[in-house]
Amino acid sequence: MLKFNCYLPRVFMKLNGVKYGRKLKLLGYPFIFRFSKAQIDIGNNVTFNSGFFSNLLGLYQRSIIVAKKQAKIKIGNNVGASGVTVYSWNSVEIGDNTKIGANVKIIDTDFHPINPEERLVGNNDISLTKPIEIGKNVFIGMNSIILKGTRIGDNCVIGAGSVVSGCFEDNCVIAGNPAKLIRKIDV
Repeated sequence: MLKFNCYLPRVFMKLNGVKYGRKLKLLGYPFIFRFSKAQIDIGNNVTFNSGFFSNLLGLYQRSIIVAKKQAKIKIGNNVGASGVTVYSWNSVEIGDNTKIGANVKIIDTDFHPINPEERLVGNNDISLTKPIEIGKNVFIGMNSIILKGTRIGDNCVIGAGSVVSGCFEDNCVIAGNPAKLIRKIDV
């Protein structure tokens, strides 16, 4: 199977002020964008799979990484992701050596008010944001959703299709909807 490293998005990233390290691999055409006061920092040896042939598990979309307002997205070294969405209004940090399966969503906001009255009057002020921290050497299974305020410790494994919210310590297997601790990993 042929895989092509795409260079055109790098030009757009440079013009948009996205910082990235050495050996960035963009397979397909990811959408990586930061608003003027936001920050995106991508480490060394990071891969974003965004093309149909870059991951045969079935990507629903290309990788999308967006930092709005004054948000900060920090992606560590040796991270790999396929068709991932990372959308931040606050802060998302992904640790070194983390692998993110196909179609995972990482979002630190609800995108709309919880109060139905505010939604009816069109109040789209997104104030309900909380930072997300994903530790080092984490594996996130395909089609999982990581919600605002989540903290995942180092060396954790997230089961496919999980909806993760809350804090989980190091060395855990986490799965389900809502996700819960399945067992500890002996290290």
